[in-house]
Amino acid sequence: MFRTVYQKGCFSILYSVGGNPLKLWTTHTKNGYVKRVYDEDIKSLVLEIMGTNVSTMYISTPRGNNQQLGIKLPFLVLLIKNMHKYFTFEVKIVDDQRFMRRFRVSNFQSKTSVKPFCTSMPMGMSPGWNQIHFNLADFTRRAYGTNYMETVRLQIHANVRIRRIYFTDRLYQESELPNEYRLIGQPKTKKPISWRVPAARPPSPQTIRGATARSAKTTTPAPEVKKEELIEEAQLQPPPQPPQEEKIE
Repeated sequence: MFRTVYQKGCFSILYSVGGNPLKLWTTHTKNGYVKRVYDEDIKSLVLEIMGTNVSTMYISTPRGNNQQLGIKLPFLVLLIKNMHKYFTFEVKIVDDQRFMRRFRVSNFQSKTSVKPFCTSMPMGMSPGWNQIHFNLADFTRRAYGTNYMETVRLQIHANVRIRRIYFTDRLYQESELPNEYRLIGQPKTKKPISWRVPAARPPSPQTIRGATARSAKTTTPAPEVKKEELIEEAQLQPPPQPPQEEKIE
């Protein structure tokens, strides 16, 4: 199915947000239901799978029984919510010996059971939402002594809520993942607005010349004193008198 598709980084096969989240999946509903609900914890639409019997209530991919996923990425990541009920999922893989192997993980088993073609193991889940990392290459090597080649089928049984299921080529830190691949995305914040004060524009040379010319025109000249007025002022003033001599008796 995806054997010829370029696979690197994060490869999603189920996302609860969108027009058709179960496009690649087929549903088996017996004594249960599959529907999309709104989860208050993460403020998002999620896929809810609930049923009275976990073995008869599940979704699987690919749709056809003769089809295979062909996903070569070794890490399976599930963003799921603990509903405090029985829950299990199965992964079918192919190793380098061309054998089909199955891994069955559940929260109601207490011991690990390794059989030639099926391995059952327990899983502990925290209250609320969980991010489950399943290293397919490591479990294949430890359980069967072979190398993981690709995943051919995946089944998710009741009872659980699903945000996203995807494969990765390595373990990524939370900060390395895109926002839509995180369990709780970072809120989008607006960029701060910086107000800039425009710099004062220097006056142009024409403005300076015009202002100088206007100041020169508005300067009041000193009043002119006529020559005749100076002569009249000199005539009106009395001539200086010589000092009087004192008589010595």
